[in-house]
Amino acid sequence: MKSQTTPQFTGRHMLAVMVVSFGIIIAVNVTMAVYANTSWTGFVVHNSYVAGLEFNRKSQEHRRQVALGWSSALAVADGAVRFGVTDAQGKAVALKAGTASFRRPVSDAEDAHLVLAPAPGGALEAPFALRDGPWIVEIEADDGREAPWREIRRISVRDGAMR
Repeated sequence: MKSQTTPQFTGRHMLAVMVVSFGIIIAVNVTMAVYANTSWTGFVVHNSYVAGLEFNRKSQEHRRQVALGWSSALAVADGAVRFGVTDAQGKAVALKAGTASFRRPVSDAEDAHLVLAPAPGGALEAPFALRDGPWIVEIEADDGREAPWREIRRISVRDGAMR
């Protein structure tokens, strides 16, 4: 008759289990630290005081812009971006020049900055094909006033056109 022996964990076995366990934990922590360091930082402003002053200035400009009673139209289709402004009477405002910045809500990998050129009818346009998905568009247009027309919109693009 053979005697059955139960395996005994020795000090060596326990040491090996502890080393492997802590090795896994350290490897996961290092991996997460590398991913955190190479992804978007979340950094928004360099100086919060200056950003606050800038916010106040932009708020005043926005109130003056709203008081005009003007409206705007943005179109993204057929590989082009078109932006126009109409006054309170519905007449097109002749825009001289402008820019449009497109960025994704959660990443800066596809950010684009366009220079908009005058087009017939007073609008501004530029060739640009957007990939499908959500975008934040920031437009600045010279409409002849002291402060430029500023507008920020969140849009969705599907099949190359704004929806």
